[in-house]
Amino acid sequence: MKIHIPTPLRQYAERKASLDVSGKTIAEGLRNLTDEHPDLKKHLFTEEGKLRAFVNVYVNDEDIRYLKNVETAVKEGDEVSIVPSIAGGLNL
Repeated sequence: MKIHIPTPLRQYAERKASLDVSGKTIAEGLRNLTDEHPDLKKHLFTEEGKLRAFVNVYVNDEDIRYLKNVETAVKEGDEVSIVPSIAGGLNL
């Protein structure tokens, strides 16, 4: 699968916009990604190993929260996007 890395996290992934990783599920792919780029791990996962609440993951434009979450199956050619939530705004 090809994992698209958001701009703020590229500094932890050889400054690349996307990386090819192996895995049959999102969990396997992200584990392989963080094994190759360990500095990414703390930005994607909690200390308990769960995907951080502000990290959204999409497979071919579908939010994995509405599929099987990190156990969502992937196949060769699938595109995975990591999209960090953005908070902020004006409090009136």
